[in-house]
Amino acid sequence: MMRCVHFARRVTKLWAPVEAPGLLKVTNLQRSACHLPPKKVMAEEKPWALFSEVGGEGYLEGVIGIMKQHFQLICHKDFLKNPLVYGPKIQALFVWNCYPAAEPSLLTSLPSLKVVANGGVGIDHLDVSYINSLGVKVTNTPGVVSAATADMAMGLLLASARKIVEGHLISVDPKTTYLPSSLMGVEVSGSTLGIIGMGNIGYKIAQRGKGFDMRILYHNRTRRCLEDEEAVGAIYCRNMDDLLKESDFVVLAVNLSPETKHLIGHRELALMKDTATLVNISRGLVVDQEALLKALQSGVIQAAALDVTYPEPLPRDHPLLSLPNVLLTPHAGTNTNTTVRKMVQLMVENAVAVVKGSQVPNEVKL
Repeated sequence: MMRCVHFARRVTKLWAPVEAPGLLKVTNLQRSACHLPPKKVMAEEKPWALFSEVGGEGYLEGVIGIMKQHFQLICHKDFLKNPLVYGPKIQALFVWNCYPAAEPSLLTSLPSLKVVANGGVGIDHLDVSYINSLGVKVTNTPGVVSAATADMAMGLLLASARKIVEGHLISVDPKTTYLPSSLMGVEVSGSTLGIIGMGNIGYKIAQRGKGFDMRILYHNRTRRCLEDEEAVGAIYCRNMDDLLKESDFVVLAVNLSPETKHLIGHRELALMKDTATLVNISRGLVVDQEALLKALQSGVIQAAALDVTYPEPLPRDHPLLSLPNVLLTPHAGTNTNTTVRKMVQLMVENAVAVVKGSQVPNEVKL
């Protein structure tokens, strides 16, 4: 019996040196696998995207994470430091507030580019035909911007009509000793609202106007269905001149195109009531600014409330800035946290669809 025990012990000792290296190899392999950075591997599999910047005229810090879920990001400033390295990698270009500018000099340095994903509805800053000729798709973000932009239109209309900014300045002025009753505004309820451009945004403006018991007129290239008109009580004006003549407030909600550039000029302003207010939440170039300036200075119309100008911002010595009957905001129609997040999410969804070769939700086609 003892011989058997001694024999077993000797076999175990002899086998141990042979077995140990194998075990050691397995252990090392296991350790190596445990220490592999899985996030880095996953990141390398993500397509590359070029964007403008965080902060400044770029994106809010809080929305960058939405883009990072699907793309490796490089900001324009860092891209310019080494375009030969990054250029061939980039498949998506995210354009926000018109930046990075999708110019030929940039586009031709991105040979793998598949999509220019624009934040917002307007694409007047993009040469869609040229971009498409490079085999690159263009997308935008309609729908998600409509409510916030319509809110801004009504906000400008109300603030201008009721002189809210002037009232605020009087109220906080350290020299104020009494509140004057002479600061008279214009009645909004029951007035006539004329909307030029009855797309998604224009229709939501009409919905808000209905809430103020306004009489609603609209002019559009194509008439909306009877059901839509009846829902907001809107009256279609085939001739824009009729709308201009009858409206107390004229709101511009059209896309900028060759047909709508300077849509409102000297002639159109002269047709408006001298008590009327022009509200522009579309694009600055839809209005002839020199004509508007003269109309405001001479009393052809009573006031203007503008979220957009040309250029943006206006030169600091521009005469529009000093007129008491002008209310200006800095192209902030979509500037709410909720809407910005929705816009970025839709930009990413559009870009991912193009990169994967899936059906594109919001491709811009000419």
